[in-house]
Amino acid sequence: METATPIPGGVGRAPGVKRSSGKSASRARRSESVGVVIPEPGSRLFRDPLLPRLLGGIGEELSANGLQMVLFAPHSAADVSRLEQYLVGGHVDAVLLLALHESDSLPARLLARGVPVVFGGRPRRPMDVSFVDVDNQAGGRTATEHLIEQGRRRIAHIAGPSSSGPSRERFQGFREAMWNAAIRSDMVDGGELDREGGEMAMGRLLALGHEVDAVFAASDAMAAGAMWALQVLGRRVPDDVAVIGFDDSPIASATQPPLSSVKQPVEEMGREMARLVLNTSADARSPRQMILSPELAVRESTVAAR
Repeated sequence: METATPIPGGVGRAPGVKRSSGKSASRARRSESVGVVIPEPGSRLFRDPLLPRLLGGIGEELSANGLQMVLFAPHSAADVSRLEQYLVGGHVDAVLLLALHESDSLPARLLARGVPVVFGGRPRRPMDVSFVDVDNQAGGRTATEHLIEQGRRRIAHIAGPSSSGPSRERFQGFREAMWNAAIRSDMVDGGELDREGGEMAMGRLLALGHEVDAVFAASDAMAAGAMWALQVLGRRVPDDVAVIGFDDSPIASATQPPLSSVKQPVEEMGREMARLVLNTSADARSPRQMILSPELAVRESTVAAR
């Protein structure tokens, strides 16, 4: 069962949904809609298999409280500007941000106009805003510790882009686990969070002559690519090399062997985002921030079937 852990200055799971009083209550009754800003179609984030699950959690909680979800996917800076005018025009009662696109000033402008805002994930820049995120560092640490518990000692990490906050946090979790176990942590390569990125990174690691006996990849897609590169070269998974990913997406059950992964509580994240925004006053000065704990999903890619 997933748990919600509040960070300092934040708030844990609300026991129930209560409409805010005063200014925010009058706004909440105005449109009965909550805007959700999603990545633009065609982008890598838009193709993320976890996005429908996140939206499902948001929609479920909003519907249970008599509100409808309205999706926005701006393509350009001009679209963001028009979106800002629409959002502050009373067409929605609150905004959930899954993507910022061209303008990091959007949440500040919305808050200045009294529109409650909650981020899905920690903002790219330090911002005094409400958000719900997954503890990516803990997930990376747990994945690596699982490999160590299986007796693996030559563990490589295939990292996501350095521009990705979650990828950086997963890498930190990897290094933390390796350092705690006094194991070298310098077998690292990276790429985009897709299958090709994982395949190419795995190829580069092997080309350098590294004797790898386990791999932690920053996404399931990268892990699937790494598994393919290993198997093409005759390495058996998990007998020769154990592989674990992150996300527990549908990819994890489609690989051969099935992929161990770190499961993100995506639906719960969506529900908590909706609960947070429903419990946030439009004129509140103290943002509320919540971190959800991931779980380990163990399959045959790290532990051989008996």
